[in-house]
Amino acid sequence: MEYGKQEVQETKVIRFITEDNYRLLRHVVLLLGILAIIFFSKQATEYKGSIRYLKVLLIYIPLVAMCYINMNILVPILFFKGKYVMYFVSLFILVFISLATISNVMEVYFPHNDFIDKEIDPDTRRGFYEGMVILIPIILVTTMIKLFQQWMRDNKRIRELNNITFKMELNELRNQINPHFLFNMLNGIKSLVRVDPEKATTVIMKLSEFLRYQLYENNEEKTLLKSEIHFLSNFLDLEKLRRDNLSVKITSKTEAKIINSVFLPPNLFTTFVENAVKHSVDINGSKSFIHIDIDVVGDQLFFDCVNSKDPNYKPSSNIKSGGLGLGNIKRRLELLYGDNHILDLKSTQTKYEIKLTIPL
Repeated sequence: MEYGKQEVQETKVIRFITEDNYRLLRHVVLLLGILAIIFFSKQATEYKGSIRYLKVLLIYIPLVAMCYINMNILVPILFFKGKYVMYFVSLFILVFISLATISNVMEVYFPHNDFIDKEIDPDTRRGFYEGMVILIPIILVTTMIKLFQQWMRDNKRIRELNNITFKMELNELRNQINPHFLFNMLNGIKSLVRVDPEKATTVIMKLSEFLRYQLYENNEEKTLLKSEIHFLSNFLDLEKLRRDNLSVKITSKTEAKIINSVFLPPNLFTTFVENAVKHSVDINGSKSFIHIDIDVVGDQLFFDCVNSKDPNYKPSSNIKSGGLGLGNIKRRLELLYGDNHILDLKSTQTKYEIKLTIPL
């Protein structure tokens, strides 16, 4: 099941940037990257021999210190807490101090041009501007990495929260469906006890199979299609015991080995069958029917339930008593499959049909 279409695909690069396992390697890459930028900068290439390495080192140390102060102090304490003005002011001060430090160090250790390969402009502002050219890209990249790491952490927390909320809502809907189903069955047994106690005993034995199914299989995320069909078959058999004029049929063109190997969420069709039983009752005692067809084609499952309908039946104006089950299953299908399922409800004067297509 795909949940949350806006989730970021975690590639190797993203995992390298965000996961703690790569923390040490990230720092090594960052330090080497800053070193390479300084080493091949115009300021460093103007010097020759060991002097070049010394100058690179003198620029490298304050520059690295500034980057880590920005990433580990300014960004978390100021930027992440929404103190943007204070952050940019502090960053400007930090950059100014870093560049001033580098400029002063250069003037102390490199007061003359004895080690320079070519004539350069003695204007000290030149070094300041060239330092800015090196510094700004490094600050931007490291800050963006820090922001991306925080965004990924927030995104992960949101996904986890959505998954928890999703599971809680799904379990709540499932728990609402089961009492609703059990209420219908117990209400039927209550009526049958008065008319035929022996048949009521058979119904109670059948009901125990329902409870066993609910206890051991309904709590799982997936159940076999074979078990679900058996569950529906028992349910309809119970209805036949209560109603002599009811004809039921469950068919499938799918091979048995596929039915025995396909998994799907439990109790996915129960509400539809309950609805068929409810609407197939004829107040005049005429014959009624419920026909169910379940087929697996490729990676899709097709469920079709058709039941007879009393032409004189008029739905109750009390929406709560009749709409709970269907409302719940519609919401459950949305949570499970999103837009990847098709639910079609058709009602005529004499027939009611439900067609459902879900991915496997």
